[in-house]
Amino acid sequence: MPAGTGSGEQQQQRATMSSGQDSVFSEYESDTSQTSKLLKKFKETPFVPIGMAGFTLVVGYGLYRLKHRGQLKMSLHLIHTRVAAQGFAVGALTIGVLYSMFREHIMKPKE
Repeated sequence: MPAGTGSGEQQQQRATMSSGQDSVFSEYESDTSQTSKLLKKFKETPFVPIGMAGFTLVVGYGLYRLKHRGQLKMSLHLIHTRVAAQGFAVGALTIGVLYSMFREHIMKPKE
């Protein structure tokens, strides 16, 4: 049997599978630009980008201060920088989770 020809049942299964995949991705393909998708995500979870930006700033500042660390060992300076960056990111995520819980359970009208 040549490729591309099959029973009607096989073709129907392929069509069903492809239409199922289309419905999964149609939500994401409805927004055409990456910017609109990014802005939508920022509105849904505003503290994730804040945590990412803070993490980046702390690491950048730590690398900048690496030149002027004085007598502090490099490994200790890097550990302090890592702990500060992780603390900022975890703090922002924690605040984000608390904010979303507040928004869903307190601000949401009772049904």
